[in-house]
Amino acid sequence: MRIGYNPNKDKKQEPNDFFHQVVIPVYIPDSEGYFKDSLKILEYCLKSLFKTIHPKTYITVVNNGSCIEAAEYLTDLQKTGKIHEIINTTNIGKLNAIIKGISGHNFTFITISDADVLFLENWQEETYNVFEKFPKTGAVCPTPSSKSLKNYTFNIWFDLLFSKSLRFTKVKNPTALKAFAESVQNPNMYQDIHLEKYLTVSKDNFRAVVGAGHFITTYRKEVFENSRIRYSNFMLGGDSEAKLLDLPVVEKGMWRLSTEENFAFHLGNIEEKWMEETLEKIKPNNFLPDNPIFLQKIKFSRIGFIVKHKLFSKILTRQKIWYYCLKIKGLSKSETLKYIQKNE
Repeated sequence: MRIGYNPNKDKKQEPNDFFHQVVIPVYIPDSEGYFKDSLKILEYCLKSLFKTIHPKTYITVVNNGSCIEAAEYLTDLQKTGKIHEIINTTNIGKLNAIIKGISGHNFTFITISDADVLFLENWQEETYNVFEKFPKTGAVCPTPSSKSLKNYTFNIWFDLLFSKSLRFTKVKNPTALKAFAESVQNPNMYQDIHLEKYLTVSKDNFRAVVGAGHFITTYRKEVFENSRIRYSNFMLGGDSEAKLLDLPVVEKGMWRLSTEENFAFHLGNIEEKWMEETLEKIKPNNFLPDNPIFLQKIKFSRIGFIVKHKLFSKILTRQKIWYYCLKIKGLSKSETLKYIQKNE
């Protein structure tokens, strides 16, 4: 039986000051083998996040079937107000955890991050700068890669193929690229040419790197609006990340870019001395932004997506045409040949 009238019925949500959400899925089933250092790695990740974010950032952690020690650590952080939301679930896979994390909210920006990221100073501010300078941007990664130039980026190539704003420029921090390669056990990931030049877009002396990874990336909320993805069959990997995180950006007519400088490190699963040393050097954030009003509405069409992403990509990636495109964007003949090798 119900008596009386629920005071919340038909009542609108109260506005809040948060406009940027950070979603981190966490899976630490135990402290053995592959996961023996994972809790410590998570501590580095969250401590660096707390240091570097502005106060209008809402933190959501999805506890994806982790062990009691990890769950208790997260609960303690929520009790002290450092984490705003914890979603506890069984191990439903990384992508399903992300879907849960972004549901039920309405933030201007959504950062989706792995639990082994070390956030560096100014990553938010520099991310916003990319969105502001390039209004078509839908996703920004704070870790640039010279090998992302063909990763869901053909709409950028289409828009800027004959523009001088799309050019190969000098890699700003080759050491960071090599550090990422080492962290994923692939020290030969980058050839010398990849450490020297990457493809960038420029505006008013400001540059961003073409393409974006997704171990940490910030998205405009529009990317996930009306999403068809409700469930992923993969626990990790497969084509699930591309379908949820990459393709929707392009489908909605947006660009995928990265910051020119490196503003995050990939930690992996083994604790190393440099991690704590780097964390200690990070200065607390004093960046106090207003709710961003610079984002412009992006017009897009299904036909435009098909032309740019599906048809144009097939033309551009033909060997002779791709070779020519790399040359007109600033590479020499020898550099172009190195860039189009199989491990590009």
